[in-house]
Amino acid sequence: MSDSPAAAPAGLRNYVLVTGAYWADTVTDGATRMLVLFHFYNLGYTPFAVASLFIFYEVFGILTNLFGGYLGARFGLKTTLFAGLTTQIVALSMLAFAPPDWLVVAWVMVSQALSGIAKDMTKMSSKSAVKLIVPEGASATLYRWVAILTGSKNALKGVGFFLGGLLLTLLDFQTVLRLLVAFVGGTLVLAAVLMRGGLGQANRKAKFGQMFSRNGAVNKLAAARIFLFGARDVWFVVGLPVFLASVLGWSFWQSGGFLALWVIGYGIVQAATPGLLRSRVEGQHEPDGRTATILAFVLAALPAGIALGLRADLAASAVVVAGLIVFGAVFALNSAVHSYLILAYTDSDKVAMNVGFYYMANAAGRLAGTVLSGALYQWGAQSGPNGGLIACLWASTACVLVAGLLSLLLPRHSGPRSKPIRLGDLGD
Repeated sequence: MSDSPAAAPAGLRNYVLVTGAYWADTVTDGATRMLVLFHFYNLGYTPFAVASLFIFYEVFGILTNLFGGYLGARFGLKTTLFAGLTTQIVALSMLAFAPPDWLVVAWVMVSQALSGIAKDMTKMSSKSAVKLIVPEGASATLYRWVAILTGSKNALKGVGFFLGGLLLTLLDFQTVLRLLVAFVGGTLVLAAVLMRGGLGQANRKAKFGQMFSRNGAVNKLAAARIFLFGARDVWFVVGLPVFLASVLGWSFWQSGGFLALWVIGYGIVQAATPGLLRSRVEGQHEPDGRTATILAFVLAALPAGIALGLRADLAASAVVVAGLIVFGAVFALNSAVHSYLILAYTDSDKVAMNVGFYYMANAAGRLAGTVLSGALYQWGAQSGPNGGLIACLWASTACVLVAGLLSLLLPRHSGPRSKPIRLGDLGD
C-alpha cells in the first residue's frame, strides 16, 4: 500500500473541522490559564492559593483521560468532540458572566474542572480522527501527521499564553473571557453546520476494564511519565510566572510572551525529534529505553544548574531564560521519545486503551507538579526573592532523576509486537 494519504472528501473535511476545533480549544485553554493565574495573583492570592485553582483541572484531566477513550469508543468521536466544546463554553461562561462576588476559589476550581474535561475530550477526538485520512499500513504517514498535530497543539497553546497575558493588559478579566466564549461558541456552530455524517463508529462492546494496562513496559513508561511531567509543572505552572512578575518585574504580556515562546519552541523541537535523534519509526535505529534514560539524566542537570546559578546571585534574567530554553529543548526530546515508546510497547489490539492509560499518568504528573509548584514556591520564598523558584527547581531535578531511574527498567529495544499496529486499532 502506498504511504501517501488518500481520503474521501467527507473524511478529510471532518478531520480538518475536528482539528480546527481542537486548535480553537487549545488557544482558549492557554489564554484562560494565564488570565486566571495573573488575575488572582494580582488580587493578592498566595502562590499556593493560585495553584489550588488548577487542582481540579488536573484531577478531572486524569479522569477524562481514563474515561475518554472508552466514551469515544462507545458513543463516537463526533459526540465527544461536541461535548468537549460545549463543556468549555460552560466553563468559560462561569467566569465570564458570574457576579464578581462569585469569583472565589471554590467557584474557579469548578470552572477549571470543566475546562480540564473539555480539553481532554477534544484532544482525544482530534488525535483519534487522524485515522480518517491515513490509509491502513501507512505507519510513517501516521507518525508524521501525529507529530504535526502534536507540535501545532503546543505552538497554539503558547499563542494562547501570550494572548491571555496581552488581553489582560488591555482589557478587564471578564471582558476577555466573554470574547473567548464567543470564539469557542462560533467554533462549535461552524463544526456542527459543516461536519458531514459521523466521525467514527460507536462500539457498544467496549469494556471499561480494558483501560487499565497489564503490560509491564507500558506501566514502567507511565510511571516515568508521571515524574517527567511533574518535573516540568513544578516550576512552570505557578513558580515561574510568579517569579517573572514579582521578582523580575515583568508585565503580564512579557511573562505570557516568554511562556508562549517556550511552549512554541517545545512544540517545534518535539515535532522535529525523529530527525534530531537521527532515528526513524521503522528500522533498526529507533529510540528505546536507553534513549529515554540518557535524555532524562541529561535533563536533570539543567534545573540543578539554574538553581545553583540563582543561588550564586548571577544575573537572574539571563540564568532563568537561557536555562529554561535549554531545558525545554531537552524535555521536548524526552517527551517525544516517550510518545513513540508507548506505541512501540503496545500490541495492536490494546493501542487505544494503553494510550489512554498512559495519558492518565501524564495528567497525574501535571497534578502533582501543580500542587508542589505553589506550595514549594511559597515555602522557598521565605528565604529570599529567588528562594521560591530555587525550591521548585530542586524539586524538578529530583523528579527527573526518578524518571531516569525508572527508565532504566524499560526494554533496551521495543521488541517485536505480537501483532502489528493497524490504523483501525486506534479506536473509533
